[in-house]
Amino acid sequence: MKMDAAGYVLAGGRSSRMGTEKALVQFAGEPLLVHALRILRNAGLSASIAGAHSPLEGFAPVVPDSEPDRGPLGGICDALDATKTRWAVFLPVDLPLLPASLVTYLLEEAQEPGTVVTVATLNGFTQTFPAVVDKLTLPGLRLALESGQGGCYSAFQSAASALGQAVKIVPIEQAVKEGKLAHPKALPVEYWFLNVNKPADLLRAEACLVERRA
Repeated sequence: MKMDAAGYVLAGGRSSRMGTEKALVQFAGEPLLVHALRILRNAGLSASIAGAHSPLEGFAPVVPDSEPDRGPLGGICDALDATKTRWAVFLPVDLPLLPASLVTYLLEEAQEPGTVVTVATLNGFTQTFPAVVDKLTLPGLRLALESGQGGCYSAFQSAASALGQAVKIVPIEQAVKEGKLAHPKALPVEYWFLNVNKPADLLRAEACLVERRA
C-alpha cells in the first residue's frame, strides 16, 4: 500500500566527533549520505535532505535550515513545513546499517488511529530514529524548539501530548523473529542501530559487513 509519506535524511549536524563532514564520509565505497538516501528510496519514499552544512544538492533535493545551529529538531520542523505529505520519515545520515524494511514496517504501524509519531524499540531501548512523524505535530515541535527543548524524542512526546495523541513505540525483536522484518545482508537486528559518529564507529560498522560476508 502506497503511503502519503516522504523521506528526509537529517544531515545538518556539525560532525565534530567525526572530524569532517559526516554526510560525505565513505562507508563501503559510498558516502554515508548515499546509503541513507537509498534506505528511504528502497522503502518506496521520495528522499530529500533536511539541513546541510556543505553543498549536497547533487545527491537529492535539500530543505535548507531556516535558521542555523538549531540541531536536528530544527531540520525536522523545516522539513515538515515544506512537505506536502501527511507523514514524514526522518532518518539520520549516520545509520547506514538500517534495512529499508524497518522504515516500511514503521510506516505501516503509523496507520493506527491516535498515532502521530512512530518509533522503534530494541531490547527495551527506544530508538529516536527512524521516526515517522505526522505533519500535525509541527506546531508542537516548533514550540519545543523555540523553548530550547532540543531533544527530538522529548519534543515528539510533548507535541503528541498537545494533540491528545500518542508516540507509538514498536518493539521490533518479535517482528524479526516472525520474519516480518529482515536485513538484505542478513545482519542481526543488534547491528541495525549502530551510529557512525566517529572514525572508530565507521570501522566497526564496516567490520559488521565483512563479518557477514565471511
